[in-house]
This record gives sequence, C-alpha cells and structure tokens, in this order.
Amino acid sequence: MTADHPGDDPVLSRRARIGRLAETGQRLGYGLLGFAIIAFVVGAVAGFRSAVVTVVVGALVAGSAVLLPAIVAGYGVKAADRDDRRGGR
Repeated sequence: MTADHPGDDPVLSRRARIGRLAETGQRLGYGLLGFAIIAFVVGAVAGFRSAVVTVVVGALVAGSAVLLPAIVAGYGVKAADRDDRRGGR
C-alpha cells in the first residue's frame, strides 16, 4: 500500500485528506496574498482610501492565517510519507 492509494488504512486515508486540505489551504492563502498585492498596487495608483487599506490588510491577515497551518500540515504530510518510504512501510 502506498500513500497515493491509501486503501483501507485509516492513517494513510487521514494523511491523504490532510494533504488535500493543506494543498487547498496553500492555494487559498497564496491567492489571498496575491489579491492583497494587486489591491495594494491599485491603491498606490488610485490613492490609498480607507476601503483599499482595509481590503489590503484584511487579505494579508486572512492569507497569513490560512497559509501558516497549511504549509506546516503540508510539510508534515510530506515528512510522514518520506519516513514511511525509508522505513519500508
């Protein structure tokens, strides 16, 4: 059994689910940070009104809050897969 095909192993199934959630979280987090950059550029060109600043700060905070656990979980899943391969499991 491999990590790509968890089968009936509950540990591998849960690891695969966490890996998918981490990937989705990373996409969302990086998307929010990209949106914050675009909003910042728009604000720099059009003048920084309070609404633009609120959007930029909100996107930065939300992106960081989503991205941090997603990155940590992603590294954890990759490390567990690597450990399983090295251990011959």
